[in-house]
Amino acid sequence: MAITAAMVKELREETGAGMLDCKKALVETDGNIEEAVEYLRKKGLSKAAKKAGRVAAEGIIESYIHGGRIGVLVEINSETDFVAKNDEFKQFAKDIAMQVAAQNPKYVSREEVPSSVVEKEKQILKEQALNEGKPEHIVEKMVEGRIDKHFKEICLLDQPFIKDPDVEVKELLKEKIAKLGENIVIRRFERYEVGEGVEKKEENFAEEVAKQMNK
Repeated sequence: MAITAAMVKELREETGAGMLDCKKALVETDGNIEEAVEYLRKKGLSKAAKKAGRVAAEGIIESYIHGGRIGVLVEINSETDFVAKNDEFKQFAKDIAMQVAAQNPKYVSREEVPSSVVEKEKQILKEQALNEGKPEHIVEKMVEGRIDKHFKEICLLDQPFIKDPDVEVKELLKEKIAKLGENIVIRRFERYEVGEGVEKKEENFAEEVAKQMNK
């Protein structure tokens, strides 16, 4: 069954879940709205969406040092100090710190990326596509696809989770919100690397961190 925008909108209004999650639910249930609602509830996505607007001012600051060469500080917020002390919450914070160390995102989310940066990147991608000899009428679609890929590289929430590349960090975050019963926010992070900005030998720190996470 073809999934229409109207169906996605209806499901989104009923559950509060994200657009992509709603579309996936409808695909999985062959367009059956009632079954899609149940699907989202089982996944905890409906519940997580409803909690997303609540104030999260507690939490922890987690640190991760890799081999004395890469250091990360990340602030993860929760609604209560009770959840902030939960072992699963702490492990999530540590996983995020290691994710930042390995994948070196520049922003937490797409919303944080300055519009000037996005427009500059789009212009570069457009020129690249034109230089490849692509017809101008399809260049815009190509640029949108490539800018989306760029976001997945520079935005933490859009990155594949290093422990499970089939899951994006934002999906993992939704799972934790649903499981722990509170809104959880990855607020900010800082990443430091020895010799950063100084010309040096290229090393695969991402691979090292990935191995460390899987121990």
